[in-house]
Amino acid sequence: MKHTIQSTAELGLVIRAVRKSTQVRQDDLAAMVGVSRQFTVDVEKGKPTVQMDRVIRLLKELGIELSVDIPAAASNELERLTRRKAEAPRPPATTGLQAVQPTGQGGARGESEKDANK
Repeated sequence: MKHTIQSTAELGLVIRAVRKSTQVRQDDLAAMVGVSRQFTVDVEKGKPTVQMDRVIRLLKELGIELSVDIPAAASNELERLTRRKAEAPRPPATTGLQAVQPTGQGGARGESEKDANK
């Protein structure tokens, strides 16, 4: 059954209704999705500043399909933007590790430094 959502509070009520109808507890849903129980509470209460990617994961876990009804004039532009994003080159993946420069032989201090300290 389709419901029009016009606020975060309305979306929260839908999520709560589906969760309760499937007899899933808030903490169990949170664990299944990988979020905190407080996040689930916030979404169900309609908090307007929650992270959308996490909300979408909640919806998916509950089997709620999210769709939008856009004006016909925007369809061509959406298709163009979608193609452009798909064709864009992706930056190389980074591991977040930085290269470590060797400091010389013998550990952190080079041999010449060891000799100078004798």
